[in-house]
Amino acid sequence: MNTETILVVEDEPAIREMIVTTLEMAGFECLQAEDVNEAHNQVVDHRPAMILLDWMLPGNQSGIDLCRRLKKDEMLSEVPIIMLTARGEEDNKVQGLDAGADDYITKPFSTRELVSRIKAVLRRSSALSGDKPIEAQGLSLDPVSQRLSADGTPVEIGPTEYRLLAFFMSHPERAYTRTQLLDQVWGGNVYVEDRTIDVHIRRLRKVLEPYNYAQFIQTVRGTGYRFSTQVNG
Repeated sequence: MNTETILVVEDEPAIREMIVTTLEMAGFECLQAEDVNEAHNQVVDHRPAMILLDWMLPGNQSGIDLCRRLKKDEMLSEVPIIMLTARGEEDNKVQGLDAGADDYITKPFSTRELVSRIKAVLRRSSALSGDKPIEAQGLSLDPVSQRLSADGTPVEIGPTEYRLLAFFMSHPERAYTRTQLLDQVWGGNVYVEDRTIDVHIRRLRKVLEPYNYAQFIQTVRGTGYRFSTQVNG
C-alpha cells in the first residue's frame, strides 16, 4: 500500500512541526504550508490524500475560504479536509462542515485523536469514492466527477448534501438514526447536534424537489431517515 500524503496547513511553526512529527510516526508522508496561497499550490502540484487545515491563517483568506475554493474545483473537490480550530462553538462547526469540511477538530487535541480521525476520514473517503455511478431510478450520482443528475439533467448540490445522498443511495431501503448518519457522513467524532442532520435533510429534499425525487428521502418515525424508491411502501 502506498504511503498516503497529508498536507498540513498551519501558520504556527511549533504546532505544525508537532503535527508533522506525529503523522510521520504514524506512517504518513507530509507536505506543509503556512498560508492559503501556499496551500493551494501544494494541493494543485501534489494532490495529497488529505488536508489538515487550520481555520485561522495569515493574510486576508481563512482556512474556510480555502475549503470552499477547493470544494468548488472539480479536480480537487474530492480531497478530504479536516479543519483544525480553536473555535469550539457549534455555529463555527456547522460553518466548517457547510463549507465542505469532512471533519472538525478543536484545539487542543491529543495526537492519538488526530491520527484516529485522519484514518476514519480516509476510510470514509475511499468508501465514497468508488468509480461506478450510483443509480436509483432516474437519479444518478457520479463519484468520479461528484456530480448529480436527475433524468439526465445536471443538479446543483452542495458538498454536505452530496455526501449525505451518496451514503443514502449506497445504502437504500434501510432506516438510519441521526446518530448513525452523523457517524457515517460526518464521522463519529464530529460534535454536531442532531438538528444539523435535519437541516441537511431539508436542504437535500429541496434540491431534489423540482425533479420529483424529494419523496425518496423518507422520514421514519421514531428512528430517523431512509432512502427508498418505494414511495408508497
